[in-house]
Amino acid sequence: MSNFVTAKMASNYWMGDESQQNNDWGYGQQQQQPANLGWNNFDYSQGPQPPQQQEAPAAPDYYSQFNNYNAPVSNSYSGNMFIPSTAPAAGGASSATYGDDDIENEPPLLEELGINFSHIREKTMVVLNPVAATSVDVIADQDLAGPLVFCLMFGAALLLHGKIQFGFIYGVGMLGCVGVYMLMNLMAGESATISFTCTASVLGYCLLPMSILSMLSAVLSFKGTIGYGISLLAVFWCSFSASKLFVTALSLDSQRLLVAYPCALLYAVFALLAIF
Repeated sequence: MSNFVTAKMASNYWMGDESQQNNDWGYGQQQQQPANLGWNNFDYSQGPQPPQQQEAPAAPDYYSQFNNYNAPVSNSYSGNMFIPSTAPAAGGASSATYGDDDIENEPPLLEELGINFSHIREKTMVVLNPVAATSVDVIADQDLAGPLVFCLMFGAALLLHGKIQFGFIYGVGMLGCVGVYMLMNLMAGESATISFTCTASVLGYCLLPMSILSMLSAVLSFKGTIGYGISLLAVFWCSFSASKLFVTALSLDSQRLLVAYPCALLYAVFALLAIF
């Protein structure tokens, strides 16, 4: 019995010692916990704190952007690129100029293209009246508008006969212009020369009597003695007018017959096209 009481007191002493040690360990841990906060620990001593609110970015103002789009853009171009500047003239009057060109004193467009109606009229009158005098300036004008009109007139008259001969007209005319151009420059020598366009202009203008013959042959029949005589007269008329213009331009007064002969051969081919 005494042994049992002794064991019971020893166990109580041991249990009381263990609980005291556990209390001592917990008290020391509570004393050291606020000073040694580690990962995954939270300090509840400060109490709950409200969450911090972040400031939202300000939304862009629509009206300010619209004003920025409509704001004038500074540019060095003033919009006057194609507007000629106005500079005062020497006499005090203002004239519109663009660069170094005078717009008010510019020649007409037809004259810039080489179409001069006064020269066309003078050349036409010289062909119709071979005896009349003419100037060298009119002959030297390299106008091809009149010859083109007379060639189309000659071809249109052949269409009234049922003949489509535009290819023959331009082919024979081109070969004739080349031959006469070479012959005139060989005969003139170094004293004077004539250009190819001027040669074509003279021969084309002198085709006017042959165009009139072609129109008459559409109404009348020239396949007879009278018709052949009228055709020879038209060939003589064309060659006489052409030789006069060439002689005036190249100063070949003593060689007019030599100049008229190749021209007569050329216009005789056109007469054959008009009659047959």
